Amino acid sequence: MKLRVITLKGIAYEGEIKSLNAKTVAGEITILDNHRPLVSILKKGELKIVTKAGQKETIKADSGFLEVRPGNEASVIAG
Repeated sequence: MKLRVITLKGIAYEGEIKSLNAKTVAGEITILDNHRPLVSILKKGELKIVTKAGQKETIKADSGFLEVRPGNEASVIAG
């Protein structure tokens, strides 16, 4: 899956991932390959990314939006 994370400082992450874990207003969610399309509001917490190479990365987010689009793409706008 392709992921792009944009913060106030610019692009924080862009690349292929295995999974993304995030806290949303509806609860904690994990996004995997071919996830159904959705748009969700993020809560304060960490975005936990597992890259295709298996490396783990975290990005702090105080708020924002998560969008999963058809075509195996996701994007996060985080504040």
